[in-house]
Amino acid sequence: MSKAHPVQVIAVSGGKGGVGKSNVSVNLGIALAQKGRRVVLLDADLGLANIDVLLGLTANHNLADVLAGECDIRDVLVDGPGGIKIVPASSGTQKMTQLSAMEHAGLINAFSELGDQIDVLIVDTAAGISESVVSFLRASQELLLVVCDEPTSITDAYALIKLMNRDYGVNRFRILANQVRTEQEGRHLFNKLTRVTERFLDVALQYTGMVPYDEAVKKAVQRQRAVLDAYPRAKASLAIRALADQVDNWPLPSSPRGHLEFFVERLVEA
Repeated sequence: MSKAHPVQVIAVSGGKGGVGKSNVSVNLGIALAQKGRRVVLLDADLGLANIDVLLGLTANHNLADVLAGECDIRDVLVDGPGGIKIVPASSGTQKMTQLSAMEHAGLINAFSELGDQIDVLIVDTAAGISESVVSFLRASQELLLVVCDEPTSITDAYALIKLMNRDYGVNRFRILANQVRTEQEGRHLFNKLTRVTERFLDVALQYTGMVPYDEAVKKAVQRQRAVLDAYPRAKASLAIRALADQVDNWPLPSSPRGHLEFFVERLVEA
């Protein structure tokens, strides 16, 4: 593998379930692929893998099979909409946090084989702040937290920020307001979160924009399609494209942080 190819690793998280995180992950991936980036989406919800269900895809293999030496990581990749590739999660039996040293090495090798063929790796984490979520967040270079305008969403996002900051020294988080009515409401939500973090934590939150509440998203989910694919002109689709324009301008990692092996090494170290 060439050492020169940096990969942007973006973890999409949110603290609580139901904030639309997987939808954001999938559609952001498609929007970046439409901009010519080679995107792999890792379904990192090891307990309740849902991306294949969300998109009506059938996965024959998952990461557990790679670890067991039964197949190569390329055999695991499923073609998703818009040219993205998806690594389906293994079911809840195989906890990433309990791999042997041998399995760690296998996983690192598996991902480094992909390194030259990826520009962006989007990691769709599980809800909550379990050990597995934390290890994916620690390993990623950009943390995109999806919040919506509910008190529980804000408190859960705050809990996640506090944990990552206090225990792992992470001090930069990008915030996306999801399912809001207006740009103003998105900013308002961001300000609410900032007020709490500024009082108690030493972190920098960056507002990454908003995705409006849109019936088209619900319709797309019912059809097991991505909204960007099914309703490209919907309000939510336009907002996701604007988000992709921003993400595309985020600085690329400089080595060695920016390599896929590093992502996996950090993941298994945790």
